[in-house]
Amino acid sequence: MSRAGQAIRPAIIPILAVVTAFIVGSIFILLTDFDNLTRFGSDPAGAIAGALGLIGQAYYAMITGALGDPQQIATAISDPTPRALAAAVRPLTETIVAASPLIFCGLAVAISFRSGVFNIGVEGQFVLGAFGATAVAIALKDTAPAAVILVAATLGGIATGAFWGFIPGFLKARTGAHEVITTIMLNYVATQIVLFGLRSDFLRKVPGTEPISKVLDFVRVPVLLPLPAIRLHWGFVVALVMAAVVSWFLFRTTKGFELRASGFNMTAARYAGMSASGSIILAMVLSGGLAGLGGSMEVLGTVKQMSNDMSVGVGFTAIALALLAGNRPLGIVLASLLFGALSNGGHLMGIKTGIPADLVTFIEALVIMFVAAPGLIRTLYRFDPTRMPKQFDDNPAAKEEGSAA
Repeated sequence: MSRAGQAIRPAIIPILAVVTAFIVGSIFILLTDFDNLTRFGSDPAGAIAGALGLIGQAYYAMITGALGDPQQIATAISDPTPRALAAAVRPLTETIVAASPLIFCGLAVAISFRSGVFNIGVEGQFVLGAFGATAVAIALKDTAPAAVILVAATLGGIATGAFWGFIPGFLKARTGAHEVITTIMLNYVATQIVLFGLRSDFLRKVPGTEPISKVLDFVRVPVLLPLPAIRLHWGFVVALVMAAVVSWFLFRTTKGFELRASGFNMTAARYAGMSASGSIILAMVLSGGLAGLGGSMEVLGTVKQMSNDMSVGVGFTAIALALLAGNRPLGIVLASLLFGALSNGGHLMGIKTGIPADLVTFIEALVIMFVAAPGLIRTLYRFDPTRMPKQFDDNPAAKEEGSAA
């Protein structure tokens, strides 16, 4: 088999899982299409045609909402004005904007999971990273140039997230406290810290009493495309760089090998002379720092204002994405882009067809379910398990799932 074929084979199951999720999603679109269901008895052919047309319209709207409208793209090519170009690329850029925080948080989850530590606190680390970046930026507002504020605020966000990851890592290594419990509880603590901080006169937007920070219009991550109303910024490039760095660290360095060895078998790692406790703490610090970096990029580049509900479950979604990608950085990038496309395209699908946005969330859940059950996909499409490559070659969590299936 050619190298291209060998590279494609591991992606067969995830691709079929996505296709299967859309097929099942189509069934539920049909079941919720009451207009065509009510006329099925009197005009079955028309009802079926109308239902299939609705499915096609829905998925076409999702694709154009996520990647761009062909008509707008053709207009931009024929008349490349800034406004026409912005209209053509805005759907794609918004998909990338939605995917960027998922990449950061997915990488954070992957590092901890690879070391055998289940970091469920990425959500809190992401929010506190954004909070730390906001606090540093406002503190330096009148004392430093914008470039210095940007760097300092980003480092402040990373440090805040890393510290919030250090706490459960230290408790796990020194006291044996279960990291799932401590990280979940620290998510609630992080929310309350942010809420308390945003009520202070130092951070709160004036005038007003709502827990919303002052607008960070004096510092922002530079945009990638200088077009009207385009929010895509260099944070996405930073996310891709971090994906490459994490991949290199995990699979090309001694310390990364130690983390993965601890994840496989902590007792064996200790007998081999590795510091299992140090690996746990390091993994959680790196995980929290990556989540904090994602929060910094979000508040400094995308939303430009800190609020208590800035993250709508990004950290929890990232857990699913990391498992979906087998805790591999490249897979996390692709899975994040997929979910960014589903989320962004789902808005237009709802507008064009009236299909509820909750159905998009349902399709996302189906994707996770089918990818997490490779045995089910092999059975549905009658693949020979002995000829298919292992999807997650060195991911202990995936191996356990595969053996259970």
